[in-house]
Amino acid sequence: MEDMKKRKMDEGSNNGSGETSNTQDYLRSLLDPLNKPQLVDLLSRLGSQYPSIAEEIKSLASADPVHRKLFVRGLAWNTTSETLCAAFQMHGEIEEGAVIYDKATGKSRGYGFITYKHMESAQSALGAPSRLIDSRMAVCNLACEGLTGASTTPDLAQRKLYIGGLSPEISSEMLLNFFGRYGDIEEGSVAYDKDTNESRGFGFVTYKTAEAAKKAIDDPQKLFGGRTIIVKLADSHKSKTVQMQVPAPMVPLQVPMGAGGYAQPGKGAASGGAPVGYPYPQTIASYPASSYPNPPVAPAPYPTQSQISYAPVSSKKELLGHSPAPPAGMGGYPPYYYPNQ
Repeated sequence: MEDMKKRKMDEGSNNGSGETSNTQDYLRSLLDPLNKPQLVDLLSRLGSQYPSIAEEIKSLASADPVHRKLFVRGLAWNTTSETLCAAFQMHGEIEEGAVIYDKATGKSRGYGFITYKHMESAQSALGAPSRLIDSRMAVCNLACEGLTGASTTPDLAQRKLYIGGLSPEISSEMLLNFFGRYGDIEEGSVAYDKDTNESRGFGFVTYKTAEAAKKAIDDPQKLFGGRTIIVKLADSHKSKTVQMQVPAPMVPLQVPMGAGGYAQPGKGAASGGAPVGYPYPQTIASYPASSYPNPPVAPAPYPTQSQISYAPVSSKKELLGHSPAPPAGMGGYPPYYYPNQ
């Protein structure tokens, strides 16, 4: 009797598991054609009605740390890991938090990471991405978005301002309070020297809207801390890139080599052959006989002519007739001859 009851119970359990499997397959076939917004809406409604489903969604979402890890940039050089965690612990339990330091110098690199235990804590922190830490406005975003995060928005060039001519006594907090009158600030800080931690006399302010940045630029009141400051778009402050004259690229030419390693100009190089060196002694190939024409033949000499004999002439000239009178000048003086010019 008991064996029959056990057999029926086993059959019922097997049928139940089979029915459950069939039901899951059927539901998957219904959910598969749905797009992401439809699935998100469905799960959110089910999670609000059934707490068990909500807990399941939370555990799945928090399993991957990529949804819980934040990148925090714009930190002061003196901000420590403890200060960083204290600024973010209001949103929930922190699993890990650290400021990144340079291995060579041991100084802060100006950014760090915060990893929450639950995803909803990270979402709460992202609701207010900008916060003041050690008198500097720091900004956070999901670490999976990269080091730039929200700064990759297309209108960033219209929202980020360069502030020049600052007094050394102006701190980042004073800078943010002064420019906060024009609109909500996303991030901003005075530029400090990394070694001395002293102000470099300028800073940057990034507004959440381009309209607020335009108000700050158009305001004629530019007196701050007893000095007249400069306010303009950060992109316009960047120095123009110097156009360096790049020399024309040198195209290597392979000089064809003939026998014995001598260059043969005007002839193509043999394909796949490396230039031949200069061995010693060098063997010079003989030139073919037909390479050069024969030298021109010299013209025939003129024909010899017979010797013509002439009558002998005496060495003394025979005077014919009267001897001429010597030339005489005027007044009995000998004549004067002008030399040829």
